[in-house]
Parts: sequence; C-alpha cells; structure tokens
Amino acid sequence: MARAVSSRRKAINTAVAWAIGLLIFFPILWTILTSFKTEAQAIADPPIFLGFDWTLENYRIVQERSNYMRFLWNSVIIAGFSTILGVIIAVPAAWSMAFVPSRRTKDILLWMLSTKMLPAVGVLYPIYLICIELGVLDNRVALVVIIMLINLPIIVWMLYTYFREIPGEILEAARMDGASLRNEILYVLTPMAVPGIASTVLLNFILAWNEAFWTLNLTAVNAAPLTAFIASYSSPEGLFFAKLSAASTMAIAPILILGWFSQKQLVRGLTFGAVK
Repeated sequence: MARAVSSRRKAINTAVAWAIGLLIFFPILWTILTSFKTEAQAIADPPIFLGFDWTLENYRIVQERSNYMRFLWNSVIIAGFSTILGVIIAVPAAWSMAFVPSRRTKDILLWMLSTKMLPAVGVLYPIYLICIELGVLDNRVALVVIIMLINLPIIVWMLYTYFREIPGEILEAARMDGASLRNEILYVLTPMAVPGIASTVLLNFILAWNEAFWTLNLTAVNAAPLTAFIASYSSPEGLFFAKLSAASTMAIAPILILGWFSQKQLVRGLTFGAVK
C-alpha cells in the first residue's frame, strides 16, 4: 500500500524542487538580463539585478558586427547531421551487442566508453594535420564526422541500454515470419525503441550544439558555429560583458525553444498515454 504523503511534506518538496530549479537556471537568467544592460551597468559593483535602464543596443551591435544566421545555420547542420549519422551507425551496432552478444561485447563497450576519458587536446594535433592534408580544415563535413565520432560511444551505450529492455522473443518471432535483418531493425526494433532513440537524439544534439573545443580549433569563417560566434566577443582589449551576454542569449535561444517544445511534446505524449 502506498504511503500517504502529508500536505506539509508536499509543500517542502515543491519548494526544494523550485529552489534547485531556480539555482540551476539563474546563470542563464543573469546572462539574459546582462544582455539588456550597458557595458557600465554590466560590470557595476555591486551588481544591478533589475533596476537598470533596459536597452537593445547590444543586440543591434551584435547583428551589425556578425552574420548571426550563418553561425546559426552552421550549428544546425553540424549538430543535426552529426546526430543523424551517429544514430544510423549506432542502431546496428547496439542491436548486435544487445541481441547477438559475443564474449568481447562488454570489453568493446568498456573500450568505447574509455575513449571519452581521453583529453581532446591529446588528439588535436594529428586530427588538425589530417584536416590540412585532406583540405577539409574549416569544413562542415569534417566537423560533422569528427563530432559524430566523439559522441558515438554515448549514442551506442544509450541505445544498447534501451535495446536490452526489449524482449528478444519479439525479434525471433519476426524472423520466423520471414523478416530480413533490415526489416527486423527498421520495422520491429526501431518502432519499439522510439522513446529511447528520441531521448538519445535530443541529448546528442545538445552535446553537438554545445561542442566548443573542436569547433574553435578546426574552424575560422566558413564552418564556424555559434560557439565561435560567442568566442568572437572575447577580445585582447577585454571582455565586453553586455555584448558577450547578448551573443550568448542569441546562441542559447534555439536550445531553450527546443527544450520547451520537447517538454510540451513529452507532457502531451504522457497525457495521451494515460488517457488511452
């Protein structure tokens, strides 16, 4: 029998949850507020929270100085295609590890995970030289492949975990009905793993979107995404906090909108499932 929860306990849990949520969101809120301040107000001591003269001057200067849409489009292409390519490669790999495991499957999974422990700077030099030799420095295709390979262990691990929850008897029944390996993965396994694939896609899209090390070191102009757009407002003359905050707000706005939309879709799906 479920244990009854008092109203006081519910109120405390709600207050604690709101406090933690606001604490996590506060840096984003502060960045957004700073973007509407002047440079003098942005570095004021003590800091000014709300009592300042709101201005859109920083956004105007950022728009005049930088081609925001080009940076945004590069981020969408790099994050989107690296995630899609990673999922296309990871689904068959996770399927084989989950349903046709070998004696080395766990060793391979641990080896894949161990590659995430390697400092990125340790392989920067050889990858940089390879990009120069192939003529793909400051190229979106090269970044798509590199970021896909960086996030591939996470994609495989997540899909492997979700696939392990699917009964193998269902796939065996599909084989007995004459389904080929391709049809088994596309029409039996994939529809059953849609929630897991969706969460994997969302997480890795955000990871690719926020990737800064490789994008700053392997791009200059043509393939520079929003991470390079933000970094361009850190100059030798110093940090222009108001303009930097405006650029950061413009960079995180698509992710905030995507998170809000995903949350709405999740709530709608859970509500539909409960009603059904």
